[in-house]
Amino acid sequence: MTVQVNARSFHLAAVGSGFELARSNRHIDEPAAEQVLIRLGAASLNYRDLLTLQDPASNRDGLVPLSDGAGTVVAIGSGVTRWRVGDRVSVNFFPTWRAGAFSPTVLAIALGGGQIDGVLCDYVVADHESLVAIPDHLSLAEAATLPCAAVTAWHALFERGHLREGETVLVQGTGGVALFGLQLATAHGARVIVTSSSDAKLARARAMGAWETINYRTQAAWDAAVMDLTGGRGVDHILELGGPDTYNRSIAAIAFGGCIAQIGVLTGFSSQPDILPLQFKNASINGVCVGSVQHFERLNQFLTTHCIHPVIGKTFAFDESHAAYQHLGSATHFGKVVVDLS
Repeated sequence: MTVQVNARSFHLAAVGSGFELARSNRHIDEPAAEQVLIRLGAASLNYRDLLTLQDPASNRDGLVPLSDGAGTVVAIGSGVTRWRVGDRVSVNFFPTWRAGAFSPTVLAIALGGGQIDGVLCDYVVADHESLVAIPDHLSLAEAATLPCAAVTAWHALFERGHLREGETVLVQGTGGVALFGLQLATAHGARVIVTSSSDAKLARARAMGAWETINYRTQAAWDAAVMDLTGGRGVDHILELGGPDTYNRSIAAIAFGGCIAQIGVLTGFSSQPDILPLQFKNASINGVCVGSVQHFERLNQFLTTHCIHPVIGKTFAFDESHAAYQHLGSATHFGKVVVDLS
């Protein structure tokens, strides 16, 4: 069986020193014995996808971008027993990282980057062990926001950070990882401080349960503001999303015995923080790069238990994918940017 009807896709086309999106049609092969064919209903964007457009040295010309999608199983290989036609599923960001330790081989085959096609298309064929079931209370659009941002926040706070009720968490900004961190931590009984340059976004964060907020434009020394809010103690966990421009302040704001989750590079890649204070605080830094299938499954169990719905800032039609990239690049979004593939 070859699926051809409405098999739309976007791919990266080399232009100048970067890429632009180009639309094309794809022929989808019948799934092999241990594969599943999925009709995608939605995909979502991450900051990584903006970086991919700018990096022809690391990414293949013709690559189908985006790592995060959700859809419905339409065909299964002869060796597949776990999934059935009609099941709603997502593919893990790292398809071969099922559980256990991370490895360089896993890193090399992340969806939507390098040489590995992603999900900005109607259909994908995936290994049956790379899939997770979508929680019943979520739409496909909501589920499409989870594979990168939500799994990253979960991995940072729960798998590596061992977040406990009553602890204090700082999240930087109001993008996908930050808002998932806010939702997950507050559901677990932690207190969350959110930083942003927008008072309007901070008001929305407070409505979502943020304990305190800091506008880093009006309070440039936001690390000092954190210490004031916590009575001089600092915060137990920080989702470090900024990079070079925020790192030293994160180190100053972390509590004795606290943990910084190194996640983002929003202000670049050349961070050279002064890490000496970590020694005398007995604090730590955990490098966090998305997560495994097992992490994703435990995240979904938590989302179901607490009936958490992802925050979708704006949804674009498939033919508006260019505009979706532009909207994410404008940094005006609150929550996730989604492309409707239905």
